[in-house]
Amino acid sequence: MPTTPELDWDDTTDQVNAVRGLIDRLEPCVVRNDAGRVVWDNDRWSFLNEDECPDTVHPSLWRQSRLNTAQGLFEVVPGIYQVRGLDVSNMTIIEGDSGVVVVDPLTSREVAAEGLALYARNRGERPVRAVIYTHSHGDHFGGVLGVTTQRAVDAGECAVVAPDAFLHHAVSENIFAGPAMFRRAVYMYGRSLPVGADASVGFGLGQALSTGTVGLIPPTVSITETGQELVLDGVRLVFQLTPDTEAPAELNFAVPDRAVLLIAENVNHSLHNVLTLRGAQVRDAHAWASYITESIQLFGASEVLIGSHNWPTWGRDEVIRMLTLQRDAYAYLHDQTVRLMNRGLTGPEIAEEIRSFPGELGRSWSVRGYYGSISHNVKAVYQRYMGWYDGNPAHLWQHPPVEQAQRYVAAIGGADATVASAREAFEGGDLRWAAELLNHVLFAEPEHEAARLLQIATYEKLGFAQENGTWRNIYLTGAKELREAGQERRPTGAPGKESVDMLAALTTGQLFESMAVRLDGPRAAAHRLLLRWEFGDTGEVWTLLVGNGVLTPLRGGAPDDEAPQLTLRLDRSTLDRILAQHTSFPEAIGSGAVTLEGDTAVLTTLTGLLEKPARNFPVVLP
Repeated sequence: MPTTPELDWDDTTDQVNAVRGLIDRLEPCVVRNDAGRVVWDNDRWSFLNEDECPDTVHPSLWRQSRLNTAQGLFEVVPGIYQVRGLDVSNMTIIEGDSGVVVVDPLTSREVAAEGLALYARNRGERPVRAVIYTHSHGDHFGGVLGVTTQRAVDAGECAVVAPDAFLHHAVSENIFAGPAMFRRAVYMYGRSLPVGADASVGFGLGQALSTGTVGLIPPTVSITETGQELVLDGVRLVFQLTPDTEAPAELNFAVPDRAVLLIAENVNHSLHNVLTLRGAQVRDAHAWASYITESIQLFGASEVLIGSHNWPTWGRDEVIRMLTLQRDAYAYLHDQTVRLMNRGLTGPEIAEEIRSFPGELGRSWSVRGYYGSISHNVKAVYQRYMGWYDGNPAHLWQHPPVEQAQRYVAAIGGADATVASAREAFEGGDLRWAAELLNHVLFAEPEHEAARLLQIATYEKLGFAQENGTWRNIYLTGAKELREAGQERRPTGAPGKESVDMLAALTTGQLFESMAVRLDGPRAAAHRLLLRWEFGDTGEVWTLLVGNGVLTPLRGGAPDDEAPQLTLRLDRSTLDRILAQHTSFPEAIGSGAVTLEGDTAVLTTLTGLLEKPARNFPVVLP
């Protein structure tokens, strides 16, 4: 098991801060939805309270996971509270003149409602006057319907504040690329793993994501520039825009009258991801570091630092130190990657050169690679500048994985010979090479039992050694899925029927764009379709044009006044329910919720060309 002698194991500052200000706990810390299904269970992590770290978990990750299990309502300073341990993220509650401002209402409605109820039990019932989304990731807005309603927002009783371009990025990440990201998130977050010392122990930034009802209310106020101020229910807030940092749309803000800086997810008690392993747009490590410098310059007088994950930092000197260490970590990764890139090294080569941080950074708990790692962050910086191609002509047009594997295995002398070489590597401790060889065997011959069993052992041994929680989950999930090969996998984490609340928040244009990325282009190229959509509840008129294998949404009528082949009259809310699979076009037509005029076969053709995203595509096998 790796050791970390550079860390001060006698320093208990984090242990003290993780429970400082505790007012009340949720006992038991289990949240269910209306049907009685458990959507959050923090108590299942109780095994982490054992003093002795088992040899199946990296000691540093064990420590971090224990800290992340602290749950309840915490007072940060008088008038500012946090609900922690009810989801992967924190919900911050700021008391105002007549109600509260809720910041980042967790991932799902049920846990957000439970968190607000825990606050009310201790501080009294107060109306929610505003909600702030700090950025465009689902665990910071998905629970909004647990703290307010669309009706309250429409009536002006509650404002919804978000950074500029929030909705665009929330849609592109959570809707357009959502299915692929959800599948990879099963690996990254260990969503299919049991919890335990030989399974999931969390993923560094938090323990798990809640699995309740996800919703979204579009913002009513956008923060468009740094220095912009708002007074929400009597609370003065000063904002800083930080685009292309931890999220493409993100903001920090200070509560100057209480000397508190909320740093969103730009600073955490872990190194974060320049590119998440579930997939995302590559983030700008240089901009990230620069914005933290700007935070120090703008809000350096703050006495308390709070974030959207982990626990607060108290004391001006400690706040500055925390911000500085995080700033320098992202700057170091960026600058040293670019330096070595310009020396001619590729991403994987640079990752082998930069294995650790130097000096004080290397000794700091707050920039350990529990969530993001130095290795995959370095490769992400390289990717942002140079893309997927490393310049080597041999890598320009390689065979795809299965064909490549078949050729490697044949060149080595067959599957059995390749497994024998892998076993030798495994026994010699070269687990990375063993995993590579065995992966080729399994992609060439998926039924090879000896390769499958040895790869399970290899992945488990690699997983147990990781300080990084997401790497651990990925290796152990790979082992689990290999062990269950041939069994039908239960869909885990993919969008389901409850996503209607998410779809309802999209503009109609965005909704049609989400259909466009599902169109089977090669088959659609044989058709030219023109459908007019008239929405009774919103008064909108849209035309969908399918031509050249592309679905193009057009607001209003068709180009050149071309007559539509089919006109559909319906409410926008009906289309939301259809796309969320709460009903279907035939059912809606039968009930009268959708009426058709024209060639009804056009609708059948269109829906037949829309591909249903795969929920459980293979990863460790072809």
